[in-house]
Amino acid sequence: MEWIRNKIGLTSFQLKCIAIISMVIDHTGAILYPDEMIFRYIGRIAFPIFCFLLVEGFCHTGNVYRYMRRMLVFAFVSEIPYDLAFQGRILEFGHQNVFFTLFLGVILMWALQRAGEWPEKAAEIVLVMWIAGILKTDYSYTGILLIAVFYLLRDGLWIKLAAGTAWCFIWNGFVQKYGALAMIPVALYNGERGRSMKYFFYAFYPLHLLILYGISRWMI
Repeated sequence: MEWIRNKIGLTSFQLKCIAIISMVIDHTGAILYPDEMIFRYIGRIAFPIFCFLLVEGFCHTGNVYRYMRRMLVFAFVSEIPYDLAFQGRILEFGHQNVFFTLFLGVILMWALQRAGEWPEKAAEIVLVMWIAGILKTDYSYTGILLIAVFYLLRDGLWIKLAAGTAWCFIWNGFVQKYGALAMIPVALYNGERGRSMKYFFYAFYPLHLLILYGISRWMI
């Protein structure tokens, strides 16, 4: 595996590109072609990759509080585009965008980093999962669980891939099993950053939702 990663390994930039392309396909299907499930199958690989990259970003950030703040800012920035795209309303509180899930994931990793023995860690995981469920964030408590799994198993490649695959088959219904394919690019991650376009990736999320919302209104 090490030889393969050295030859055709993927940087974090390339992983982000794969995840973003998958996400756009997924949201295009959900918003414009809800009856065409092939879009959703392809789109299932995005969230596991984003969770993996979130863990990598947390482990390598020089300022975790700035990392948290960035996630929270874009969570609020993205909420109106998210509600317009999926609910057709400026604000709708029944479901919150994925940046809130990622923000809670960073808080959880920060807490786990400082936690003591396993009972304390387990309590923190359950608490943050509960908060995600109450807030009704995208992927909810199951998304928090995947972030926790990737963080706690970050030093074990094969067990991390196995756990990520199991999560895709257990949670979020029939469609999410296709997300197990995300473990292939994750396995090929070579630990390198690649090109830095940090704010582009953050800004892309609300922008692409606004574009898809505009297209959906035009198609009416």
